[in-house]
Amino acid sequence: MDYKSLSQEQIQHFLDYGFIHLEGCFDPEFAKKSTSAAFDRLGYREDDPATWEQPIVHMPADSYVDVKEFAPKAYDAICDLLGGEDRVKTPVRWGDGYIINFKLGADRDWMAPSPEAGGWHKDGDFFWHFLDSPEQGLLVIVVWRDIAPKGGGTFLACDSVKPIAEYLNENRQGLHPFEGGFGNFITECTDFREVTAKVGDVIVMHPYTLHASSQNHSGKARFITNPPVALKEPMNFNRDDPADYSPVELAVLNALGVDRLDYQLEGERRRFDAKAYREARAREAKARESTT
Repeated sequence: MDYKSLSQEQIQHFLDYGFIHLEGCFDPEFAKKSTSAAFDRLGYREDDPATWEQPIVHMPADSYVDVKEFAPKAYDAICDLLGGEDRVKTPVRWGDGYIINFKLGADRDWMAPSPEAGGWHKDGDFFWHFLDSPEQGLLVIVVWRDIAPKGGGTFLACDSVKPIAEYLNENRQGLHPFEGGFGNFITECTDFREVTAKVGDVIVMHPYTLHASSQNHSGKARFITNPPVALKEPMNFNRDDPADYSPVELAVLNALGVDRLDYQLEGERRRFDAKAYREARAREAKARESTT
């Protein structure tokens, strides 16, 4: 397969470690203005950490940019990893629904990335998971402000694609996004990384890469978004020409130790209402409390 943007070394890094780190993908000045406006939206003062009431906030998006125009370097890399623009569900957009880690875990001793750090998960709370799910062809971490060491950077388990691929292949009926047990496979992983980055950087991850939030001991607000990139069609692990496999598909085949796979679903692709699920769990918890 010919690649428009990425080098063979970058492709190999993605295959080996489940992610690539792209530097300088968009204008830092745009990011500065947008993130400063987020403080106003929250009613916090950017220059006064005492006003940062919540340790971490997931904001709704008010506006969006088209990635092809806003961050062409990242867009071209996304297309390379998914097998070309014709396979990508477009437009690819990023919003200002920031995940802001103000001071999560700042009151506890620092814990380096490890299984014991907790919170490990596979993203995708809006669909049932299959080996070839098109809903999340890639996961992207967009860095809107600098992330220093111990500054709330996402933890990555860089050898998690293999156990997750095996698990999904063994469960062709599909797996529940919350109750599938993906995070349990963190105990099979040994290669852990902490994301540090500059504003404008983009980390592009295989959708099977387990990851987790980390503590922020920096005293600075960490701003990221993590939008998925969808495929037009499910992944194909049985292409006529092996050269047509995307790096994302090839990583799955490598993880399974096969050159091709005639993958057949045994369940139904369907969307999932994460909001309704969380509300139901909250009601159940409240009911249990009222009986104790």
